[in-house]
Amino acid sequence: MRKILVPIKRVIDYAQKIRVDPSKGAQGVQLKNVKMSMNPFCEIAVEEAIQLKEQNKGAEVVAISVGPKQCTETIRTALAMGADRGIHIETKPDVRGDYIDLQPWAIATLLKGVVEKEDAVDLVLLGKQSIDSDCGQTGPLLAGLLNAPQATFAANIERGDDGSFTVERETDTGTETIKLNASGKPAVITCDLRLNTPRYPTMPNIMKAKKKPVETISLEDMVKELGLDLDEVLTPKNEVVEVYEPPPRKEGETVGSIDELLGKLKEKGLVA
Repeated sequence: MRKILVPIKRVIDYAQKIRVDPSKGAQGVQLKNVKMSMNPFCEIAVEEAIQLKEQNKGAEVVAISVGPKQCTETIRTALAMGADRGIHIETKPDVRGDYIDLQPWAIATLLKGVVEKEDAVDLVLLGKQSIDSDCGQTGPLLAGLLNAPQATFAANIERGDDGSFTVERETDTGTETIKLNASGKPAVITCDLRLNTPRYPTMPNIMKAKKKPVETISLEDMVKELGLDLDEVLTPKNEVVEVYEPPPRKEGETVGSIDELLGKLKEKGLVA
């Protein structure tokens, strides 16, 4: 194995309570003074890439992020976990001062360009989805753009001596095992929760990560290099109609017996 690319996303930390920003209407949530971190599914992808690297000496793990300047911190986290170098496609604030939030099609298009630019890529590992938009589209879109073999919701990944990947994947009815044959194109695999438990970066590795190379390229330069139209890349393919907080949960009722519970459920039409 020669090279593994791991796209990662900076999101609101999973432990934070998210609040809708009324001033943005349907455009988003409050980000000011909110802790940000690497998307948890992306952490799993980074961990899996590092484990595959450890099993295949000489392989290189490259972490990629698309977003504002602060994404460099997210890349450094991946480097501290064990990635070898990073690529940051930096986006600038829009006229309102908000950072551009690119949608899955735009991200997949940019990642396709990175894959082709890097060359010698055997595998692209992504989180199955991000915990902010929950789209789960970037991996499949990238595989489609590359015309590459793909597997989603991976719970186990094994690499064969012939360069193939055997993937056990989660489904609604259990698990299934599929084989991605070596085809001259990098395999695209999205990672689910059961795949592994991400490691915590040690202090020595955090210090080493500061010296690892991170290439920064502006979104405009990347789009120009790929021969794309910037306006087309920035135009949303999905429309967010409304963003709102879920209604508060109603207070529960205490019942004294199973019969009383069944009676309550029948009153509400929840059981026959």
